Amino acid sequence: MTDNLQPATFQPANFALIGAAGYIAPRHLAAIRDTGNVLVAAVDPKDAVGVLDRYSYDTRFFTEIERFDRHLEKLRRGPAEGRVHWVSICSPNYLHDAHCRLALRVGADVICEKPIVINPWNLDALEELEAETGRAIHTVLQLRVHPQLLKLHESLRAAGRQAGQHDVVLTYITARGPWYHVSWKGAVEKSGGIALNIGVHFFDLLLWLFGGSGRQAGALQVHHADPQRMAGFLELERARVRWFLSVDPADLPFPVEPGVRSTFRSITVDGEEVEFTEGFTGLHTRVYEETLAGRGFRIADARPAIDLVYRIRTAEVRADGILDAQVAHPHLLNR
Repeated sequence: MTDNLQPATFQPANFALIGAAGYIAPRHLAAIRDTGNVLVAAVDPKDAVGVLDRYSYDTRFFTEIERFDRHLEKLRRGPAEGRVHWVSICSPNYLHDAHCRLALRVGADVICEKPIVINPWNLDALEELEAETGRAIHTVLQLRVHPQLLKLHESLRAAGRQAGQHDVVLTYITARGPWYHVSWKGAVEKSGGIALNIGVHFFDLLLWLFGGSGRQAGALQVHHADPQRMAGFLELERARVRWFLSVDPADLPFPVEPGVRSTFRSITVDGEEVEFTEGFTGLHTRVYEETLAGRGFRIADARPAIDLVYRIRTAEVRADGILDAQVAHPHLLNR
């Protein structure tokens, strides 16, 4: 647990991690440590992984996935106490499903960064492999464990359908420099583009709060799409949503301060701001706690948002929607 107090019967699990040099890896490394578990192996084609020493001096590190795979297989065939129980996946989006398959085949369960896949049909093969191996894939939907968003979820559920359709405005701007577009994140075939790479957990949040299936959500419009930003309109079971996503520092509503203040998140529901600027510290650890307790987010939980984002990614851009204040995001109306 986060306070490092464990039951007397607690047995640490052995973890391996794929993508140790990546941006998100330290959150997983901290979660593994803070839940009282042990990182026994890690891999990344880049060798700038000194961060591992903050957590252990005993982690075997590889720069080749094949040698990492061989090591995990060797452990699987060795003494029970040395086997890898969990593999955490922090690699680029387009490799997630391949790395999930590797983990399942060496007898481990998986905690995979979002999105599990770029294209929704690849989820079917992963579910089949889960059934074949008897192991499970979990993902990180950390906004579902954010304290303020949990309260909002409960209040919306208590209000029920009699509350009618809510008017929701989602804005997420996270400034990124030129490196972003040079890296795999800027290649749509590798990242899934803006809607998937920075937006999937927000679309998951909207579906969780306001209901709907990614495949069967109602009206959907994309009003703007370029490598820096996307915007559109979405109708869910209990909400009409105007959304805007951007990595352009110029879109921030305040002067950007690199390394200090570079992200703006806003959700309004019927004109009321949902306050969730704080409370992000430790969310990955909270997801790990829930997953290890058997309450993690599985493929079925992740599928609706992946379906929805696929529809958004493949939708025709309707620039005429910018002229309609009922469906256009305020940021587009003010441009």
